[in-house]
Parts: sequence; C-alpha cells; structure tokens
Amino acid sequence: MTQLLLATDRLMSGINKLMVFLGSLALVAASVILSYSVASRAFFGATTDWQDEAAVFCLVGATFLCGAYVQQIRGHVGISAISSMLPKAVNQARILLIDLASCAFCTFFAWKSWTLFHEAWVDGQVTSSSWAPPLWIPYIMMSIGMSLLAFQILLQAFGDVANPDKGE
Repeated sequence: MTQLLLATDRLMSGINKLMVFLGSLALVAASVILSYSVASRAFFGATTDWQDEAAVFCLVGATFLCGAYVQQIRGHVGISAISSMLPKAVNQARILLIDLASCAFCTFFAWKSWTLFHEAWVDGQVTSSSWAPPLWIPYIMMSIGMSLLAFQILLQAFGDVANPDKGE
C-alpha cells in the first residue's frame, strides 16, 4: 500500500509541476494581454473587446490548475496556533478530519464544474460579449483543477493515515 501511495504521490507531483508551468504561462499571457489592452487604448484608441475576457480566462486557468500544487506544499492559509496547543493524537485526528471535509467540498465543486462544462459544451454556450468565446474553456479548467485538488487532498489524507509522523 505504501509503495502505491508513494508512486501515486510522485505521479501527482509531476502533474502538479506541469500545472504550475501552464499556470505560469497563463499569468504571463494575462499580463501581456492586459498591457497590450492598456497601450492600444491609450495610443490608438482601439476597442478592447476580447482582452479582458482573454485575461480572465488565463487567470481562471492559473488559479484552478495550480490549486493542487499549493495543497501539495501545504501552502494554503492555516491557523497554527491551535495545532501547537493540541496533543499529538488529537492534532492528527484534526488534520485528517479537515482533509476529509476539504476533499468532500472539493469533490462536490469538481462534480458541479464538470456538469457546467458538459452543459456549456453540449449547448454551445458563449459569453455575452461581442467576442463571445465558448464558456467550456473556463469550465474545463475549473473542472480539471478542482478534480486535481480533490485528488491531492485525498492523497494527503491517505498519507497522513499511512504515516502519521510525516508532518512532525
């Protein structure tokens, strides 16, 4: 069981690194798009129909696709004052319960995102702007990102059970 957990953790780590790379590209793209938008409006009086939505799509992708990496390094906001006051066994139970509750929420969010993606894909939904890009684009990024996040949390919960002293 531990070997399978370690192999899955290594695979997930590789996927997370790929998502961080793609998220970094999306952030650079968003900054270039927004900079172009400002310059083209200021110097040429050009309309910027597509730039705002393109930048938002890039930021949605960066946010959701990198969530599992942030969870992997436990980079989320946490309150450590409580953990230092609790006995070790109680703190381990607290961590496991939080991971399971977080996993349940993220799994629900992922499921709902996949249903939104499906509806947008089947119905051909687009945004209400004049550019009208398809809505399945941000929904697929939300779906993949939340699925990866839910799986990362579940993987960490199994890791906490298999090796409770790892975090110490």
